[in-house]
Amino acid sequence: MTATLSRPEPLRAVRPAGRTFPARRLSVLVLLLGTAVLYLWNLSASGYANEFYAAAVQAGTRSWKALLFGSLDSANYITVDKPPASLWVMGLSGRLFGFNSWSMLVPQALMGVAAVGLLYAAVKRWFGHAAGLFAGAALALTPVAVLMFRFNNPDALLTLLLVAGGYAMVRAVESGRTGWLLLAGSALGFGFLTKMLQAFLVLPAFALVYLVAGPPRLRRRIGQLLLAGLALVVSAGWWIALVELWPATSRPYIGGSEGNSALELALGYNGLSRLTGGEGNGNGFSGTAGLFRLFNENMGGQISWLLPASLIALVAGVAWTIRRPRTDRTRAGLILWGGWTLVTGLVLSFMEGTVHEYYTVAMAPGVVATLAISGRLLWHERAAVVDGRAVVGGRAVAGGRAVVGGRAVVARVLLAAMVGVTGVWSYVLLNRTADWYSPLRYVVVAGALAAAAALAFSGRWKKLATVALLAGVLTGLAGSGAYAVQTAGTAHSGSTPTAGPVSTATMGGPGGGGNRGGTPPSGAMPSGGPGGSSTGSSASAGSSTSSASAGSSTSSASADSSTSSASAGSSTAGSSTAGSSTAGGSASSGDGGGSTAGSRPGGGGGTTTSAELSALLAKSDATWAAAVGSSQSAASLELSTGKAVMSIGGWSGTDESTTLAKFQALVKAGTIGYFIAGGQGGGGGQGGGTGSVLTQITTWVEANYTATTVGGTTVYDLTS
Repeated sequence: MTATLSRPEPLRAVRPAGRTFPARRLSVLVLLLGTAVLYLWNLSASGYANEFYAAAVQAGTRSWKALLFGSLDSANYITVDKPPASLWVMGLSGRLFGFNSWSMLVPQALMGVAAVGLLYAAVKRWFGHAAGLFAGAALALTPVAVLMFRFNNPDALLTLLLVAGGYAMVRAVESGRTGWLLLAGSALGFGFLTKMLQAFLVLPAFALVYLVAGPPRLRRRIGQLLLAGLALVVSAGWWIALVELWPATSRPYIGGSEGNSALELALGYNGLSRLTGGEGNGNGFSGTAGLFRLFNENMGGQISWLLPASLIALVAGVAWTIRRPRTDRTRAGLILWGGWTLVTGLVLSFMEGTVHEYYTVAMAPGVVATLAISGRLLWHERAAVVDGRAVVGGRAVAGGRAVVGGRAVVARVLLAAMVGVTGVWSYVLLNRTADWYSPLRYVVVAGALAAAAALAFSGRWKKLATVALLAGVLTGLAGSGAYAVQTAGTAHSGSTPTAGPVSTATMGGPGGGGNRGGTPPSGAMPSGGPGGSSTGSSASAGSSTSSASAGSSTSSASADSSTSSASAGSSTAGSSTAGSSTAGGSASSGDGGGSTAGSRPGGGGGTTTSAELSALLAKSDATWAAAVGSSQSAASLELSTGKAVMSIGGWSGTDESTTLAKFQALVKAGTIGYFIAGGQGGGGGQGGGTGSVLTQITTWVEANYTATTVGGTTVYDLTS
C-alpha cells in the first residue's frame, strides 16, 4: 500500500468557538496579575533610580515647557540627551499624584504589564492561547525586562510601543486594512520620540512581513506601506520640527548635540555614532563587538536565556514553511518576530559605540514570540498525517503495514533540541554566578535533558509528550525566572543598571558588574504606597525672576531680555527629597566612588550632595540656584533641593551649551546663585577640556569670586 504525507493547511486565526473557556480567561488574568506583582513589588526601593531622568521628571512637574522639551531643569537651560516621550508619561503622573518615587516608577511597571498583555494578544490571535500565554510569560520573566519595567529609563516605553506596533502589524497582515498599518507606523514614530533610531530596528521586519504576506495585490501593498511610512515620519517628526522651528533664545539647549539641534542629536550622538563608535566605545559595558556579544558575561544573563532555542526555532520554522502559500501566517509570524530578533540582535552585537546591556530589552518580545510560534508549529507537526490518519511514534498502521512518518520524527527531534539547548545554556549562565543558589543550575539542566529525551522518544505516547513539553517549558523558564525575581528584589540606581546577581566574571573595572545585591541605596525613597514621599523642601523652582535660555541665546545682551521660563513654578504638585546626605540615594560612579546596588561602576550615577550644600541652595531665590559642570551633579542637586540647577556641560560635561560672554551676562543679571566647582561627565572623566566653555567659565569664576567650602564642596557665591 502506498502512503503519502499531505501538506498542512496554512494556519488561520485561532478563535475558540462559542464563549471562551473560563480557564483560559483565568490563566490570562493570572499572567497579568503575576506580572503586575513582580513589577510593582517594593518598587520604591530604588528611590529615584536614574537621577538624570528623575530630575527631568521633577522639572516637568514644575514647568510645562520643561515637560514639552524634556528639560533637565525647570528653568529650561538644557535638555536630557534623549527625546522626551517617556518623560511625558512620568511627568504627567507626577503632576497628578505628586512627584515621588512611586508616581515616577509605577507608570513604567504598568507599561510592562501592558507589553505582556499585548504580546499575548498578538501571538494568541494566530497561534492560539497556549502559544500566547508562553510568549507573555517568557517576556515577563526576561531579567532585563524586569529591570527596565522597574526603572525610569526610556526603554520601558520603547518596548511597549514596539510591541504595540507588532500587534498592529499582525492585524494589518490579517485584514489588509490600511488603518492598522498607520497605527504600526505611528507606534514606531513615537518610539523614535522615546529613544530615536533604536525604534527603527524593527522596521525591516515590519515592512517585509506585509510586503510578503499582506492580503492585497502587490501594488496596493506598496502604496499602503508608503502611507505607513508617512504616518511614521509625521508622528516622529512633529517634535523635531517643533524644536527646530522654536526660537533658540526661548527654548533649552538640546543636550548631547553639537549645534543645539534635535535632528543632529538623532542622526549623530544617538544615531550613526552609536554604530560607528564616534561618540564613545561601548566595549567597557557590553564586551567586545562581535557575533557572540549577546552571549558573553556582560549581556548573556540579561537576554540570552531563550535565544539559542529561538534561533533554532526560527531556522526550523522557516524551513518548514518555505513552500507554503504567500499568505501563510506561520511564516508571516516568523518573518515579523524572527526578523525583529535578527536585525535587533545583529545591530546590538556589532555596534562599536556605547551600548549598554539594558538595550537588549527591545529584542525580548521578538525572541519569545519566535520561540512560541515555531514551538507550536513543531508540536502539531510531531503527528504528521498519512493518508488522513495521524502518525504516532513515527509510524501509522494502514492495512496492516507500517509507514514511517519522517516529518513527525524531525519535529520531535527539533523540539527536543530546543528544550535541551535551553537547559544546557541556562546551566552555563547560572554557573557564572555559581555562589548564588548553586543547586539550581543542576536541577535545570537535569530536568531539561530528561524532558528533551522524553520528547524525542515519546512516540505514540501523547501524554508522555505533553508532560515532557510542560517540563521543558518550566525548566526553560526556571533560570531566567530566578534572575527575574532576584532583579525585582534588588534596588537599582545609577545610569548603568544590570539585571540578576553579580557575575564574578564581570566584576571590577568599567565593564565590571556593580553590587547588584544588598540594601537599598542611602537616601532612597521608603517603601510604601503612592502617597508616600520623603520630607524636605518643596520650593518652587519657578518662583524666581525671569530667566534666559542661556544655552541657546545668540548674544549676551539677550540674557536680560529673553522670555521667562514659562510655567516654571506653575505646578506645586509633589515635593522633592531634601535634606538627606545624598540626592536620590546615589553615590557618584562618575566620581569614581562605589556604585549603588544594581548598577555598574563608571556610569555616572550622580554626585554625593551634603546636607549643608542642599540647605544653602534651597535658600536661593535665583532662577538657577547654582551652575555646575555636568548633568549628574545638577540632577543630584535638583532632587535634593527642589531648585533649578544649570548644567553647563550636559551629560558628558563637554556640551558647548553657552559662551563665556552669555554666562557673564546671566551672572550680572542675578539669575545664577552659586557656581560649584568640579563635577564629572557621564563617562567618568572630567567634563570639558582645555579651551572648552566649561574651562573658560571655571577660570573666570575662580579669578573673580571667593571660594568657600560647604559640606566638603567648593562653592562660589555669584551674587556677592
